[in-house]
Amino acid sequence: MMQSKFTSNEPGTLNIRSRLISIRLVAATVSGNALEFYDFLTYAFFAVYIGKTFFPSSSSYSSLLFSVGVFGVGFLARPLGGFFIGAYADRAGRKPAMLLTIILITVGTLGLAITPSYEAIGIAAPITVIICRLVQGLALGGEVGPSTAFLIEIAPPNRRGLYGGWQLASQGLAALIAGSFGMWLSSTLLPQDLQNWGWRIPFAFGLLLIPIAIFLRKFMPETLHGEKANDEFAKQASLRKHKGLITLAILVIMGGTVSTYVSNYMTTYAISTLHFPPTIALAATVAGGLSTLVFAIIGGWLSDIYGRRPVMIIPRILIALLTFPAFLYLNANPSTTSLLCISAFLGALAATSASASISAIPELLPRHIRALGLSIAYSVGVAIFGGSTQFIVTWLISATGDPTSPSWYVTITSLITVIAMYALPEGKDAKLEG
Repeated sequence: MMQSKFTSNEPGTLNIRSRLISIRLVAATVSGNALEFYDFLTYAFFAVYIGKTFFPSSSSYSSLLFSVGVFGVGFLARPLGGFFIGAYADRAGRKPAMLLTIILITVGTLGLAITPSYEAIGIAAPITVIICRLVQGLALGGEVGPSTAFLIEIAPPNRRGLYGGWQLASQGLAALIAGSFGMWLSSTLLPQDLQNWGWRIPFAFGLLLIPIAIFLRKFMPETLHGEKANDEFAKQASLRKHKGLITLAILVIMGGTVSTYVSNYMTTYAISTLHFPPTIALAATVAGGLSTLVFAIIGGWLSDIYGRRPVMIIPRILIALLTFPAFLYLNANPSTTSLLCISAFLGALAATSASASISAIPELLPRHIRALGLSIAYSVGVAIFGGSTQFIVTWLISATGDPTSPSWYVTITSLITVIAMYALPEGKDAKLEG
């Protein structure tokens, strides 16, 4: 069905037109995915201000803990979103599932943008914020599976890593945009204005861009075809058959998730622990986002050449070995240069590894459970390890008094992930199961 969109009587025209269509489809997928992660991650970058707005406390660390704890609440809904929206994508199609996630993220983001402070409406404020985070989590839990499955399915067989890498690259783009927005606001507004209302502006900006993503996704083709799409018995049997693979995938995602959210935490870490001004602290997010954007594409490209397994494993081993020395050096030499270089370096390693991982998992699953299987693995892995990461590292710093303690968590989870990556079958040359 989709093949007809690439037909032409002239070989040259076929090649050019196919490339243009592929670029447009990748752009439609990436734009929506980037916007959803932008809205979700903006909360992390402004956690300090959100904590003071909705969770006032006599202790700044208590306020921050409440804030990052609610950041974690958004992850509780991810498995639900992954299961129901992933199943919907394998039944009704990738396109309707991706349109649904855009609508859900709009609802959650709108609520965060307009909810009054605790001082204005009391306990209703934090309750509303928690509900909004749950809706956002539901959307993101259901976004990654269908969007990645779509990218893998439209890709040429020898470019699946590169196409799948754009999934992670869009997350880097989201961090880059959110961090740049934060830098601009923190350098333009007075600290009190940023606390009172300035942090809401990035959420409002994201809402303005969502109609563009909906428009682009509306004209996407469908890649799910065949009778198995509606065979629930076959789907359940296939999930049981691939439960070992999905379990390994959860452990593979664990290391990447912890690294990613420690990287996203760098803004909060730079403000609350290293005592950098907000503008410099947000620059770390920009550096990490740019690094993720670039190296996610490089990682996907390399995995098409050398295979998924080595591109997954080698950077992850380097992360396990180098994260503690990096944090040690940063705390001994807390300069803008060291902050930006370390954020970019660790982000590059994490993105290279995760890019190969995000392609390796869905290409090993049959089409009729591809979105659901990846959604379950991703949402469960992120819910357990991503949702708790910022809370754990904040608690570790407070409990131990050691500012390098976030690196311990990264190192331990990375070593476990390396074992899971080694056990995961190589899928570079595998034919996609239909």
